[in-house]
Amino acid sequence: MTAPLELEYLRRAPKVLLHDHLDGGLRPATVAELAADCGYTGLPADDADDLAAWFRAAADSGSSGGSLERYLETFVHTVAVMQTPEGLRRVARECAEDLAADGVVYAEVRFAPEQHLERGLGLDDVVTHVLEGFREGTDAARDAGRELRIGCLLTAMRHAARSREIAELAVRFRDRGVVGFDIAGAEAGHPPSRHLDAFEYMRSHTAHFTIHAGEAFGLPSIHEAIAFCGTDRLGHGVRITDDITVADDGTATLGRLANYVRDKRIPLELCPSSNVQTGAVPSLAEHPFDLLARLRFRVTVNTDNRLMSDTTMSREMLALVDTFGYGWSDLERFTINAMKSAFLPFDQRLALIDDVVKPGYAVLIG
Repeated sequence: MTAPLELEYLRRAPKVLLHDHLDGGLRPATVAELAADCGYTGLPADDADDLAAWFRAAADSGSSGGSLERYLETFVHTVAVMQTPEGLRRVARECAEDLAADGVVYAEVRFAPEQHLERGLGLDDVVTHVLEGFREGTDAARDAGRELRIGCLLTAMRHAARSREIAELAVRFRDRGVVGFDIAGAEAGHPPSRHLDAFEYMRSHTAHFTIHAGEAFGLPSIHEAIAFCGTDRLGHGVRITDDITVADDGTATLGRLANYVRDKRIPLELCPSSNVQTGAVPSLAEHPFDLLARLRFRVTVNTDNRLMSDTTMSREMLALVDTFGYGWSDLERFTINAMKSAFLPFDQRLALIDDVVKPGYAVLIG
């Protein structure tokens, strides 16, 4: 029998997550406890439930005329409590535990080391503590009967001037758990081409990278990320639809950039709930995920920031099922898309697809 498309069964499905921010996925209770431990007094609330509600409301800016910039303001509080070895390890450990409990079998979790230096830690220290937390979390998940593999993406802030330094850091830790590099932050006024030296460094070391592009800013951001910087994936990339015209009869005509993205199978790290919150799309029903999926772009499902969006991978999938009527085979395809796009060697990607993803969905499809 085919399993019902309900949250309980969606949690059992093997999931692959490519776009998840460490500082956007803290447990509300952890935020409160770490703030008390480190003496941070800037929280808008002390109670875990009140904090959870505040983060969701503050980030949910799309429907109230907000923006990506306003959404990013919520990270002031999470980053503030991630400045100590204990805080970094705990957040990373709990991240792994939470993802595993939700049925994620492979995840790439990103964070910006340069934002965690306020209490004397160096860049290498920060990365070391986060990787140790991931190891502790995956070990705990394994003890609980769940296998999860995590790769870390090191992010540089696009408004700052440390991207080359962070790229070097990513290469330095590439054999210790770091699988790639990223730039993030407000897109407007901070084009990816300003960080060309960092991307050239990654390419010269045959290292992987993704770029936040096409979320709050349109086609120029995507074009630069691909044509000038040579990105492997597009972080969000939802605005690629600016280069797609849909006629009244539903026929879609792709422009040159959209055709190139599809032809080259450049993965789109789509984050449905987050895209609504930041105002990138007006509503989930109007999200172009389904259009892009029907046009056979390489779409993937992602959480972006689990705390701010009050979400999980299972909830994101349920939202897509409820909105677009997807079945198990669709969710399997999106998961395989993500696994194909992971920053792992080909044989390891194939093994996870054949030995974990396909058998896991076969049980649910019946």
